[in-house]
Amino acid sequence: MEVQAEESIENQKAEVETQEEEKQEKPKSKKKSELWAVLHLYSTKNNTILHVTDITGAETIAIQSGGMIVKSQREESSPYAAMKASNNIAEILKEKGFTGVDIRVRARGGHNGPRYPGKGAQAAIRAISRAGLKIGRIDDVTPIPHGGCRPKGGKRGRRV
Repeated sequence: MEVQAEESIENQKAEVETQEEEKQEKPKSKKKSELWAVLHLYSTKNNTILHVTDITGAETIAIQSGGMIVKSQREESSPYAAMKASNNIAEILKEKGFTGVDIRVRARGGHNGPRYPGKGAQAAIRAISRAGLKIGRIDDVTPIPHGGCRPKGGKRGRRV
């Protein structure tokens, strides 16, 4: 009786050990490492320029602009040109293995320029998201004047 009890206990221990080994042998599913880039989107009333760098901003990956897509100068700033440039950028990023981008939108800004981006900015962002790239964050990095030089126009400003 005692011998049978000892054998059954040993069998149970052996079963538990084999189950633990099976659990340890299963390969853990590795997550694909995600590669992120920074898309610098400079959009003015005359053109849209897309410049992709690595996270540090030191290494350029790709550059496209509206002027590289269309033939006529008046269409450089169009949403169509920005969309096509974004699609080209997305293809290049996918070929190089990038999965997501952080977008930094910039308008001309400063003392004399408008503080809002041009027509192509929204179309470019929409095209990037539709191309299948993840968008981490969208920042507005338009330069804002803090005092600085006196604007032209005299004491009472420009009279229209």
